[in-house]
Amino acid sequence: MKTKTLLTIGECMVEMAPDGHGKYAMNFAGDTLNTAWYAKRCLAGQDDYAVRYLTTVGTDGISDKMLDFLDTSGVETTYVSRTSDRTVGLYMIQLANGERSFAYWRDNSAAKLLAADPSALDAAFSGDQILLFSGITLAILSPEHRQNLIDALARARSQGAQVVFDTNIRPRLWENPEATKLWLSKAASIADVMLPSFDEEEEMFGDTKPQDTALRYRDLGAHTVIVKNGAHEMYAWSQGEGGISISPEPVTPVDSTAAGDSFNAGYITARMQGANLEDALRAGMTLSAQVVQHRGALVAL
Repeated sequence: MKTKTLLTIGECMVEMAPDGHGKYAMNFAGDTLNTAWYAKRCLAGQDDYAVRYLTTVGTDGISDKMLDFLDTSGVETTYVSRTSDRTVGLYMIQLANGERSFAYWRDNSAAKLLAADPSALDAAFSGDQILLFSGITLAILSPEHRQNLIDALARARSQGAQVVFDTNIRPRLWENPEATKLWLSKAASIADVMLPSFDEEEEMFGDTKPQDTALRYRDLGAHTVIVKNGAHEMYAWSQGEGGISISPEPVTPVDSTAAGDSFNAGYITARMQGANLEDALRAGMTLSAQVVQHRGALVAL
């Protein structure tokens, strides 16, 4: 993964998160955006590295604020398109013992159109870069646009881009379990690196251990599979480096929002800078451990 550009693809939303004092604070977040935001922090001071985001937003005031937020964060918005008849989605976090649940308002989300134009995707995906998308990215799209995205990523991969896929399974966003399995498998078949979470894979695919998840995605063509496993032992396999099981240091979580997203950022940016598998895993775990000890998706490091 020795490239200096990361482009993440998905939906940035308005986040309403509890502030610990009985009120809610407004922020911007979303799984692939969280990864981009943390990646930029991991690469702070290294001007030869670029972090970019691809989505679609509206032309209203809150969309303007979102773009200002991305620009201020150092996440490049060159590939953010705009549409006048939609706006950005919103979600609210509820917490119980550090675990989060969500309520969503995204029916009119402009991000649902992010893969409407295949030629725009080809332009954004060209060149030597890492392209990261997620199961949430796919789930919010129409079937036609899902195929547009997968086809464009496959074309970019054939031309040298590296494709990273976090399955990030949210059953409520999908039509049914059959559609979920079909599209996740299609997406996995064009990915170089897979970043699934074991609890989600266990529920959706019936995997009995993280090694089962890794084997299934390896057989679909992935060169590297990192099976995240919360506070438990994770398993990772990479072509040429073999398999490794590794446990995170114990921490007391305050809010697990963005735990996996921040791990992705720590892992990917370490690999971009030449780290081996184990060191990159530890970089991801260290970052994630910091994040879950604070409230909200995006926290100061």
